[in-house]
Amino acid sequence: MEEDAASKIRSDFLQVLRSRRRNPDVPLSVELGKPVTNPMYQGNTVLASRKVMESCPTENVVDFKDRLIEENLYLITEEGEQGRLPVLILSIKQSAPQRRPAVVFLHSSYKSKEWLRPLLEAYASRGYIAVSIDSRYHGERASSTTTYQDALVSAWKNGDTMPFIFDTVWDLIKLGDYLMQREDIDASKIGITGESLGGMHAWFAAAADTRYAVVVPIIGVQGFQWAIDNDQWQARVDSIKSVFEEACIDLGKSTIDKEVVKKVWDRIAPGLASQFDSPYTIPIIAPRPQLILNGAEDPRCPLAGVEIPYSRAVEAYKEANCPEKFKLIAEPGIGHEMTAAMVKEASDWFDKFLK
Repeated sequence: MEEDAASKIRSDFLQVLRSRRRNPDVPLSVELGKPVTNPMYQGNTVLASRKVMESCPTENVVDFKDRLIEENLYLITEEGEQGRLPVLILSIKQSAPQRRPAVVFLHSSYKSKEWLRPLLEAYASRGYIAVSIDSRYHGERASSTTTYQDALVSAWKNGDTMPFIFDTVWDLIKLGDYLMQREDIDASKIGITGESLGGMHAWFAAAADTRYAVVVPIIGVQGFQWAIDNDQWQARVDSIKSVFEEACIDLGKSTIDKEVVKKVWDRIAPGLASQFDSPYTIPIIAPRPQLILNGAEDPRCPLAGVEIPYSRAVEAYKEANCPEKFKLIAEPGIGHEMTAAMVKEASDWFDKFLK
């Protein structure tokens, strides 16, 4: 019965994803790319230190730079400009061909795949195939410093795209198709993780696609409907405020309120605050190993809003006879911030379940 419920959620979610594709059935194809020397960072993004990522455990590899293999490519995931998915892959040249575990890394809002390079190099040094992409309207898929915000407003106005989370999840399913075909990747050992927006991408991609065998969403898991019901939506709304301001005007409101928030979610990510919210999608990742890393004081991912999905997931993993494969760590005193401790916990989790 539980498997049937999980299958229905996945089927319904895939139907929503397909509903706004220009052509969902384009053949998967690969184009060669080149290294990006000046990545696009949007908005008022302040590029913080990479010390947190640089703290990731690494293996001392002799002649690391000489042995490092960098691949830049594009996957065609659907018709149209945004259907060209930029992919960066790092790995270490091996003396003999062998299939290795892979981990997909997903950046936060307004950043790009290149920002994650310290993590990619650290995992590559430890024998992983390290993969990163530009999410929709980010990095190589952005033409200006307002591309992502403009796409969100357009989605509200026209209802023809889903730039917040869902369109990138479609890309991640297609990325899964590609990774499964590679001769250097163990198809049973593909992990996925990300920070903030990337954490949401990892969560939903793993819920939708069981080929992602291990998942570690970092400062991404939250309860969207819970936030509306408990007047805790402000911090999340502020992170992409322009679309809510536009909706407020269109709805004849003087200020953003919970009705505006609900209508925006329903328009730009149908089901995000209902049947695909965390109480329903976090548990269906079972029995695959899942580690949720949040800050205990995170206003965008309030810990109280994770209580229901957490308790349901605990039950799901118990029923699957693998309670040890699910864990939530809420770091005390930490807000919406990825920490060195989180990077280490994620690394240990992947080593435990993918190596």
